[in-house]
Amino acid sequence: MPAASDVIVVGSINADLVIRVPRLPRPGETVSGHTFKVFGGGKGANQALAVARLGGKVRLIGNVGTDDFGAMVIKGLASGGVNVSLVEWLPDAHTGVALIMVDESGENAIATAPGANRQWTTRGAAYFQNLFQTCHPYTTVILQLEIPMEIVEAVTAAARECGLRVILNPAPARPLEDALLRRADVITPNRHEASELSRVKITDLESAREAARVLLDRGAGCVVVTLGREGAVIATRAGTFHAAPFEVKAVDCTAAGDAFTGGLAVALSEGLDLFSAVRFANACGAIAVTKEGAQPSMPTRAEVEEL
Repeated sequence: MPAASDVIVVGSINADLVIRVPRLPRPGETVSGHTFKVFGGGKGANQALAVARLGGKVRLIGNVGTDDFGAMVIKGLASGGVNVSLVEWLPDAHTGVALIMVDESGENAIATAPGANRQWTTRGAAYFQNLFQTCHPYTTVILQLEIPMEIVEAVTAAARECGLRVILNPAPARPLEDALLRRADVITPNRHEASELSRVKITDLESAREAARVLLDRGAGCVVVTLGREGAVIATRAGTFHAAPFEVKAVDCTAAGDAFTGGLAVALSEGLDLFSAVRFANACGAIAVTKEGAQPSMPTRAEVEEL
């Protein structure tokens, strides 16, 4: 059996409102959909559940509103094995919501209303410093960018001070200071995010390698650019490498990146080398796109090992 994965996820918690459509609408166009469903979502919550489904020990830090969406999402996370004791319930904010359209090929368009994800008034650098000093045996922290940048800065600084591995999923794309990248042991941008951060237009594997090298030069410990059907490009001080994809039929690509990042955290926490960890994460992302919904698509360990 693999060693236990002890991971803290600091990030967003949403309710996903999903409409299946024959194709994504153009600006000003109305498209009639097939089905409507509500799932738990948010990059932080998805990644935490991914770790739990893979057998890891995981604690989620985030915020929800005192509303039905918050109750639904937290119930689902807790039943899935995520420690939600550090999730705060905010009476003056709504739980984050994502409106998601998914077309017949599995591609999506998403708009979010962050709500409680933007309100972190009671937790700052001192809070996280104290938490990370006392929350052993956690070894890895995962963050994304659906929460305020001051929280991302505080968490990465505290994690580095306490010797925890920092995995930064820079999504959604926004400008990042080099100082923040230097505090990340691993960053996991997708094609679009890597292009935005590096100013390199990614059109093929070579341009993905170039973008990854730019981010490495800016200070990231290592860079893993996820490319969907093309696998992933890895950049380290030793060079750049390509991890091949797994061939699957995509149904819904909404949370493939979250499954990937959660899987990468688990694999690295269990002691796998980076290339093997990325292969494991690729399998997690591949399984996720074969299922509908963000959190329902997070794979189990058995599913990954069977792929």
